[in-house]
Amino acid sequence: MSTVREAVEVDVPLHTAYNQWTQFEEFPNFMEGVEEVRQLDDRHNHWTMKIGGVRREFDTEIVDQLPDERITWRTTSGDTSQRGTVRFERLDDSHTKVELVMDVEPSGAAEKTADLLGTIDRRVKGDMKRFKQFIEERGGESGAWRGRVRPGDTGPSAL
Repeated sequence: MSTVREAVEVDVPLHTAYNQWTQFEEFPNFMEGVEEVRQLDDRHNHWTMKIGGVRREFDTEIVDQLPDERITWRTTSGDTSQRGTVRFERLDDSHTKVELVMDVEPSGAAEKTADLLGTIDRRVKGDMKRFKQFIEERGGESGAWRGRVRPGDTGPSAL
């Protein structure tokens, strides 16, 4: 399993950066290789990606979400294994540090080769830079979900 870590400072307030990150269906706008994210309910998403020329579909579950602080997820199905946390830190009234730490288990020859060549790490670094550009150019979030998901919560709830 490979660990990828990247942080960016965005020129928007904490709540704006956090609120935008909760808009998972917007991820294709700044994440390379992400073709679609469908939010199934407030804890579950279905992803379609293209990694190393190979299409992958998988489901994720949010296991911990605390507004303006963190979102932690893990894969629950599909041929991709990952887990991660994105953290938000207020730097001042108009600047926020966004840090992503992700553990990825490459599957298949293409993904394993991409991992060895540092492609996954470079992709995440690029995604974070594109998130910075995306939110700063917008100047505000496209939506928000301010709910709390606690570790150990089991029931899905409707959007």
